[in-house]
Amino acid sequence: MLNKTHSIQSENMTPRERHIAMSLAGIFSSRMLGLFMILPVFTLYTHELKGSTLFLAGVAMGIYGLTQALFQIPLGILSDRIGRKPVIIGGLLVFAAGSVLAALSTSIDGVIAGRALQGTGAIASAVIALAADLTREEHRVKVMALIGVSIGISFAVAMVVGPILHGWFGVQGIFWTTALLALGGIILVRFAVPSPTVSSFHRDTGIEASWFLKALRDPQLLRVDAGIFMLHLNLMASFIVIPRILEHGLGIPGGHHWEIYLPVMGLAMVAIVPFIIIAEKKHKIKQIMIGAIGTLVIAEWGMSRLDGSVSGMVVMLLLFFTAFNLLEATLPSLIAKLAPAAHKGTAMGVYTTSQFLGVFAGGLSGGWLSYHVSNEAVFMFNGTVTLIWLLLAATMKNPRYFSSQLLNVGPITESAAQKLAQELAAIRGVEEAMIIAEDGVAYLKVDKASLDKDALYAFAKTEE
Repeated sequence: MLNKTHSIQSENMTPRERHIAMSLAGIFSSRMLGLFMILPVFTLYTHELKGSTLFLAGVAMGIYGLTQALFQIPLGILSDRIGRKPVIIGGLLVFAAGSVLAALSTSIDGVIAGRALQGTGAIASAVIALAADLTREEHRVKVMALIGVSIGISFAVAMVVGPILHGWFGVQGIFWTTALLALGGIILVRFAVPSPTVSSFHRDTGIEASWFLKALRDPQLLRVDAGIFMLHLNLMASFIVIPRILEHGLGIPGGHHWEIYLPVMGLAMVAIVPFIIIAEKKHKIKQIMIGAIGTLVIAEWGMSRLDGSVSGMVVMLLLFFTAFNLLEATLPSLIAKLAPAAHKGTAMGVYTTSQFLGVFAGGLSGGWLSYHVSNEAVFMFNGTVTLIWLLLAATMKNPRYFSSQLLNVGPITESAAQKLAQELAAIRGVEEAMIIAEDGVAYLKVDKASLDKDALYAFAKTEE
């Protein structure tokens, strides 16, 4: 007989799970806020540093992406062995130390060292694993979505708050604020997030060494990985030169750049909502993505042609941030659709590593081109790179519009797992079902519109 009460409980997050999700989102967003705040103002400050050039400023901007890419997977694996909280707290302390080093440095070399140290405090994998330890499988996608939304909000807030803090305290003040935010994150970890009774490996969030090469060989996943690489290359390279164009080319002091970013970011965040709805509800994610990539090309090439026009820059920035925010929101959804449900964690690990490598490449390319060629060359380069991405996206297969779903089925034998997988696959709305016996978890691809939730949750192991 179907347990209706259990079905309702499985579908709804408990107050404890909501508290955990909000706390972990706060940890994530406070760290990302600190990283993003220097983006719109950093190159206005570097001329004050000994030995600084535009190229070295680009290195300083992007170097945290390299160290983040190098350390995020190893630290995630380490958290499987020694626990989540020690790795997260240690990573936040290292991040705070890097911020202090950058704040105290009077040379560009010191700031580069500080930014590199910030990146070594790579806690993303450990935080996501902690979320998996503390929430039921049925709600893990919701928790990850909340964390993703918090990162998007922190980016928008940072673009406005960064110039304000720059006007009040300078870039050193932003680095000090970043250190304080990291310490605030430690307080959240220590007092707001419960410790898991058991820390275990989760295939939907962790990296499987045995599937890593498969993720690198999948041509569809690689297109998405290349996309996030190029998107963040665009972001970092563009903001090597945009702050200086606003201040020196258009006569807007750095402390007032928020007056440009506030309306632009607000309008961009509103503008992407209907496109996200169309992408998911109307199954048009590929078409929306191609349109956004094309808009990014127009924005980059358009910025290369501006001639002292404030209104022209505002329009191009609106196009840029609308496209950027839309792509930032839809690309992870593509990973979830393209990757097998049981291996999504590995696919996301490769994706995130590609993102941070794009940050590094963007800092280097933007710094080199602006120093050796011109500001316009940076935008032309970005637009050309994005045009290559457009061609890759156009040749991508249309994804299947199924969502990943996890179900805790408890301890189970191999033979029973195979039988149960067949039963789950027969439920209306379940398109794929795989059960890993040693995990006690069913990894599913489902059509949410037609899913028989009561029938599905009837198989879930009841939490005692």
